[in-house]
Amino acid sequence: MELYLTKFEKYEPCEENLAESPKLPYVDPLFKRRLSQISKMTIEVVHNVIDGDESLKDAKLVFASFRGEIARQLKINKGIVEDAEVMPAQFSISVFNTPPAVATIALGMKAGYTAVYPAGRDFSAALSSAAAAVISGREKRVVFAYADERVPAEYEGTSSSALSEKPMAMACVLSSERTEGASEIGSLDFHSPADFMAKFSR
Repeated sequence: MELYLTKFEKYEPCEENLAESPKLPYVDPLFKRRLSQISKMTIEVVHNVIDGDESLKDAKLVFASFRGEIARQLKINKGIVEDAEVMPAQFSISVFNTPPAVATIALGMKAGYTAVYPAGRDFSAALSSAAAAVISGREKRVVFAYADERVPAEYEGTSSSALSEKPMAMACVLSSERTEGASEIGSLDFHSPADFMAKFSR
């Protein structure tokens, strides 16, 4: 089965302020006030992809990230070391699936979501997970999103390759149907988000 990319959106903080987040004027202020950078970026790109097509609210969301809620995880780790305790409220919004969960709530998406950690830091593994349902014929369309937030200063100088990606988010619609303006995805062999974005970002 052929696979097509029918929509593509991205968000990147400005170089002068890598901690920048989108404003999300369409989200309730009380809901968004405690959201992290990665969650806000995820909501923004998914919103921009589904905006204008109500039927996409019934599409499943597949989310991928190399770092997840890294800033909140660091805060929790500090709490364990310094106070020997974890605040339940902090823990509840620090888990890996927080960004897609809050995106589906904020945007009224009801078909469910999956959170994927790309094995071996290989972006193609996440893309393949998102595309599998479409290629197999289980779904006609899937919304695929990737995001990674700014790395906290405490991690500067570490050698982990998981910290190398700049903060950014992107989302697209993977579809089995060719529509006007769609791009055929001939291969899923994209080893980094930058490679994927370079090909499909317009």
